[in-house]
Amino acid sequence: MSERKVLNKYYPPDFDPAKIPKLKLPKDRQYVVRLMAPFNMRCKTCGEYIYKGKKFNARKETVMNELYMGLPIFRFYIKCTRCLAEITFKTDPENTDYAMEHGATRNFQAEKLLEEEEKKITKDREEEELNNPMKVLENRTRDSKMEMEVLENLQELKELNQRQASVDFEGMLGTYKELEQRTKEQEKEEDERETREMLERALVKRLRDSDSDSDQESSSRPKKPSTDRPTDILTTDRLTDPQGLSVGGVKKAKVESWERSVGGMGGGGALGSLVVRKKPATSVPKPDTTVTPAGSNTQTGELWRL
Repeated sequence: MSERKVLNKYYPPDFDPAKIPKLKLPKDRQYVVRLMAPFNMRCKTCGEYIYKGKKFNARKETVMNELYMGLPIFRFYIKCTRCLAEITFKTDPENTDYAMEHGATRNFQAEKLLEEEEKKITKDREEEELNNPMKVLENRTRDSKMEMEVLENLQELKELNQRQASVDFEGMLGTYKELEQRTKEQEKEEDERETREMLERALVKRLRDSDSDSDQESSSRPKKPSTDRPTDILTTDRLTDPQGLSVGGVKKAKVESWERSVGGMGGGGALGSLVVRKKPATSVPKPDTTVTPAGSNTQTGELWRL
């Protein structure tokens, strides 16, 4: 199987490159290239506008016997998109541009022609001044005279405009300055007012925060239960001194919180009325119906006396 990309070729021992005939191509041969229109143009045949940047399949050839500083000049052939008329243009290395030959006219060419004409006039004048010193004086006199005429005409136009003008420019400028000053003062006042309002809002917020912090501290602080109540004396049997000892030296009993608030089960507190104690049954002595002898009664009476 042969190689797809042939990199090495076989040269036989009897190979003689002098026997290979040279390829002779015409110098004015043409190549098909893909290019874009270098400028706006209009076809002379149908009047179709061809804009800059439109793509064409063009034929390219080298212009014979025409060089610019050793650089070859190329010619391109394109066809109109509407009538298929042939249009040709070539390169212009002197002006770094393209030159139109035939088949169409280049658009927006008036400005370029005017610039070229001015450059030509300036160049001719410089060459003439170099060869004729008297011409330099004449040109300077003519230029100064033309400049004076231009200044006089300009002054006359200014005076005419001032006579016909009904607007006081000085007053207009003064009014504008006053308006600008007034606007600056208003903006400054608005900025100061906004700054003052922001400071007031910040102060109120700080005060509210401090109030809320104090409320939180007071609510978080535990309340000390009050032990001295008027009813505490009812739950204790003996008086106590400030050190917590009773008068007899015995430590007083600790009263529970629920017992202080509700009371004992046997006291007269809030639950005392709910608890009813069962009363013990009372025994009534029955009369003695038995008859005893008299002797026994005397003995009983003596014992009673004793």
